[in-house]
Amino acid sequence: MRRSVFSEETMKITTIWVRLVLTAIFVLLAGSAFAQSDACKNRGDLDIQYCDENKDLVADAPKDPKKFKIPGTLVFTYTPVEDPAVYEQAFRPFTDHLAKCTGKKVLFFQVQSNAAEIEAMRSGRLHVGGFSTGPTAFAVNIAGAVPFAVKGNEKEFQGYNLIVIVKKDSPYQKLADLKGKKFAHTSPSSNSGHMAPLALFPPQGLTPDKDYKILFSGKHDSSVMGVNSGDYDAAAVASDVFHRMGTRGQIKEEDFRVIYRSQKFPTSSFSYAHDLEPAFRDKMLKCFYDYRFTPEMQKTFDGADRFVPVTYLKEWEVVRKVAEGSGEAFNRAAYEKESAREEAARKKAAEEKAAKK
Repeated sequence: MRRSVFSEETMKITTIWVRLVLTAIFVLLAGSAFAQSDACKNRGDLDIQYCDENKDLVADAPKDPKKFKIPGTLVFTYTPVEDPAVYEQAFRPFTDHLAKCTGKKVLFFQVQSNAAEIEAMRSGRLHVGGFSTGPTAFAVNIAGAVPFAVKGNEKEFQGYNLIVIVKKDSPYQKLADLKGKKFAHTSPSSNSGHMAPLALFPPQGLTPDKDYKILFSGKHDSSVMGVNSGDYDAAAVASDVFHRMGTRGQIKEEDFRVIYRSQKFPTSSFSYAHDLEPAFRDKMLKCFYDYRFTPEMQKTFDGADRFVPVTYLKEWEVVRKVAEGSGEAFNRAAYEKESAREEAARKKAAEEKAAKK
């Protein structure tokens, strides 16, 4: 009996000590995190683990050299505006070049959503990749992404327009005609597929989620195919994706009409993780800038033949203004909200697709 009592008392004391130790560790870690965040002179809209002391709106490289990363395998991806497998094949000539140029094995990481791509970079599993126009801002603020290039040519970087497509033989001639109709958006974090319509449609006589119920398709190509099949009366999509689908023979562009076209936006940004070791990072960037697209890549990417240098501060100003005009933000709360909506939309689209088989 005494051994039993002794055992129970020992266990209680041990439990108390474990709790005290864990509490002390938590306090130390919390204090360390606070000290690090407090040491940052400017953060702007960036998440708490990043700092922007030079005020260029993107995360600075870590001050501690021990935090620099030189990946053994360089992980690359491209925004999932269409089937990720399509882009893995399209970028094959470039990823082969990147492997030779950096001396690293390059892995194309297929992602199924914008949220998955952003999370991959935030968690350190993605080192460089192409982010859609709208999600670029979330990637900058939440994942420490640093945009450095956009596809383009010798004269300019490549851009696209938000377009609204309807079937050629439909009666719709202007946005206001679509009140109460089946109108597809792509995903909540998409610039042309959602945020730009929120800001740009009301002055044209059509207010999303008031004049029509927003139907998220998940991707631009899904929206286009939905209009083509009659599932949607109209869709807001990126002009470059629409044109590429026509070039590849997935659709006939003449079967559609464009009833709205916005101003030009920068297309997908290529961004690197902020904590890449500077010398390796600069070597990798040179590999991007020096590369010239193969004829097949030029055909796939609307005539673009190179990676044109850009900055988030300058070239993404119009995107930030559209977001402000639509009442959207690019902070963590907005990211978590939009990620949940995007995942729900993706699952619903997948279920509807499976139900038709």
